[in-house]
Amino acid sequence: MDVVTGTTGTLVLAGTPIGDVADAPPRLAAELETADVVAAEDTRRLRRLTQALGIHTTGRVVSYFEGNESARTPELVEALMGGARVLLVTDAGMPSVSDPGYRLVAAAVEKDIKVTAVPGPSAVLTALALSALPVDRFCFEGFLPRKAGERLGKLREVADERRTMVFFEAPHRLDDTLAAMAEVFGADRRAAVCRELTKTYEEVKRGPLGDLAVWAAEGVRGEITVVVEGAAESGGEELDAEELVRRVQVREEAGERRKEAIAAVAAAAGLPKREVFDAVVAAKNAARTGPADGKGLS
Repeated sequence: MDVVTGTTGTLVLAGTPIGDVADAPPRLAAELETADVVAAEDTRRLRRLTQALGIHTTGRVVSYFEGNESARTPELVEALMGGARVLLVTDAGMPSVSDPGYRLVAAAVEKDIKVTAVPGPSAVLTALALSALPVDRFCFEGFLPRKAGERLGKLREVADERRTMVFFEAPHRLDDTLAAMAEVFGADRRAAVCRELTKTYEEVKRGPLGDLAVWAAEGVRGEITVVVEGAAESGGEELDAEELVRRVQVREEAGERRKEAIAAVAAAAGLPKREVFDAVVAAKNAARTGPADGKGLS
């Protein structure tokens, strides 16, 4: 399709339904019908979406997914530089949120191309709202690593995070992930598993991580979003030396240098760095001179 040259075009990020097609934002249909180029994560799912909306795309449709994102981005930027209106849609929710889009947005901004959005459904915000956990402050962690060791390391990095956390997870890994969360965060930490949001078999399972891990061991199907309560704020006087040492260990195992780990633990606990340092040194000395009980720092 020919486009007007002499001026740059516009990149439009459009949210798509995460389940119920009736949740499609009203502007989505208009953008799909009029865009010069529609970049879709899955062209087959795009076709099903347009059929459900009762519309037809008139522009060129191209695939834009993780496997071709790097190669396709320059082509789309070229179209934008030529004046095209490029619409980016992913399988569900907003582009760039654990979906393709970031590279294209960054490349467009670098070329001073206008970027706008058609706001739409979000599994992150929907799960937060349904979780019954505090949502005044939250952070999105996306998918955890698939390998068990890397997954534990990532969870240890956020073990002291006080904001409510949101994760995506595949159903076949949910039981292992919840078990790992219970191990790192504590079995009593509150959480919510949101399954098949806005779909026919929508389910929100709330409870302590330990209980949810047992429930998930029986097998869970569907698209999953996990919301986990942040770490409780603790005054320095409530943390004994053993707990301070444990927190330093968690950060070191996640890759932090001991000096930075001590500083971070001290700041989170509201204590002088010297107090945490002394606890670490004492534990290290005890490990060298005392019985080998597996505790302390090496």
